[in-house]
Amino acid sequence: MPAHFGRMNNLPKEKFDFKSLKKLAIFCKKYIPFIIISIIFAVGGAICTIIGPEKIGELTTQLTSSITNLTGVDMSAFIKVCVTLIIIYSVGAFVGYGSQFIMATVTQNVSKKLRSSINKKINKVPLNYFDSTTKGDLLSRVTNDVDIISQTLASSTANLVSAMALFVGVIIKMFDTNWILALVTIGTSLLGFAFMGIVLARSQKYFNRKQIDLGIMNGQIEEVYTNHNVVTSFGGKVLERKKFDKTNNDLFVDNKKSQFLSGMMMPAMNFVGNLSYALIFIVGIAIALKGNTTQVLGTISAFILYARLFSQPLSTFAQSMTSLQQSSAASKRVFEFIETPEMDSEEDKNQKLTSVRGDIEFKNVHFGYLDDKTVINDFSAKLKAGQKVAIVGPTGAGKTTIVNLLMRFYEFEGDILIDNVSTKSMKREDVHDLFDMILQDTWLFEGTIRENLIYNQHDVSNERLDQICEAVGLKHFIETLPKGYDTKISDALNLSEGQKQQLTIARAMIKDSPLLILDEATSSVDTRTELIIQNAMDKLTEGRTSFIIAHRLSTIRNADIILVIKDGDIVEQGKHEQLLKQNGFYAELYNSQFATT
Repeated sequence: MPAHFGRMNNLPKEKFDFKSLKKLAIFCKKYIPFIIISIIFAVGGAICTIIGPEKIGELTTQLTSSITNLTGVDMSAFIKVCVTLIIIYSVGAFVGYGSQFIMATVTQNVSKKLRSSINKKINKVPLNYFDSTTKGDLLSRVTNDVDIISQTLASSTANLVSAMALFVGVIIKMFDTNWILALVTIGTSLLGFAFMGIVLARSQKYFNRKQIDLGIMNGQIEEVYTNHNVVTSFGGKVLERKKFDKTNNDLFVDNKKSQFLSGMMMPAMNFVGNLSYALIFIVGIAIALKGNTTQVLGTISAFILYARLFSQPLSTFAQSMTSLQQSSAASKRVFEFIETPEMDSEEDKNQKLTSVRGDIEFKNVHFGYLDDKTVINDFSAKLKAGQKVAIVGPTGAGKTTIVNLLMRFYEFEGDILIDNVSTKSMKREDVHDLFDMILQDTWLFEGTIRENLIYNQHDVSNERLDQICEAVGLKHFIETLPKGYDTKISDALNLSEGQKQQLTIARAMIKDSPLLILDEATSSVDTRTELIIQNAMDKLTEGRTSFIIAHRLSTIRNADIILVIKDGDIVEQGKHEQLLKQNGFYAELYNSQFATT
């Protein structure tokens, strides 16, 4: 037996998730009036459909009576019934179109609202959520899962209500016409319902697993495609292909199993419908032999149509339940994210610094990304306004974590003060506005160079852009471009990592915030460009408190104070020359970078 069958059989038994669909219904409450109108239209279309067979039965009875009794057809009555049929089916078609149009409009609005809710939520969840969730999985929730919900709303809601109305109406009409044939039709249909229940119980777990597999696959694709050069240089193509093939196979198996099980419902419903036709003929003829043949023939013809109409809602139920199963799994994932705990409310935080000197104090700061693993242990330091502060230490010592806490990206124990004002008493956005931050990893979005440089800033003149780009060594490169600052950034532009870093540094210089964080800001540039940028940095840091995280210790010799971090604690602090004379941990780090073999 193939291995994947064992994996599938070991999947947890999952019931149809009504809670997720209930949350979706609550989410749609704004559109309930429109949905009700759509449902009324759908019910109206069902009623028109139900009335039709009765009129067709009347026509059959008239024709049979005229042939049996050798009398002429009453053309007036015949035309009247025909006109009535045309009106009934025309009205049915109109209200059916109206129902579908309204639901299509509602569906797109709900999809738009869902995506907007997810987008707003992204800015409210704590950063540690993204530490444990892949980008691909989150993208899958925004795209695949929302699309499935949209498709279900569009195709299933009105159809399901219409099918239910048709189902109930046909039952009433059948009993009103002939209770014996009604029992025959309903009895065979019960077989279909029993089969449908068995299939639903078996297939739900595979629909849930399929959505999870899609999220995993998107995460792998996003990770590998964005780092394809690393995968290639390390010869990881075979490894990544194996990982992808495993996920792809899991998705294939779960998708095949879910579609196979749900696909069995339609053939089964068709079989039940055909069985109903046969039994109606057999029982109807038996009734005809004992009674009024003319009347019974009309009844049989009507019942054939009723049986067909009765099988339609059963087929619709089968299709809708398949869609609802998919929507249930998708809704669960979407609302899991929407209901993720948010960062604490900041309505009571009214402190705001309008004039910043730049005095900063860390007071007994404790922090860990995981509850059982502390990264920063009782960190305390006092820094004066205008100082250039270098933070050094081995990988994993907590250097980047310290500046993340300084900008309130994470909540922590202890306190951090800026000009004697606690950052915990300020709104996060107000804290972020105090800093320019230049990271080791560059971030440029699709747009022009100008748009990337003046990101979220206003009224930046070309003279200001020229001045900043000249300072970071970009001006000549931009002048060589066909459209200068209005050149679009794309793969065709072929920017080097150093040029990307220069653009992000220029962006920070344009923002011109009172506090500055440089996290390995010159790691991606060559030695000559580094000297140019270093001169620009010296100008940028003049008169403002700045934090510099650097592995190349030669770049921080002129720092006013160097904090040496090891295992989340300050083990040494002072100027470059002082620390070298101490011949301690800093001297060991510094000398190791210039050691020769």
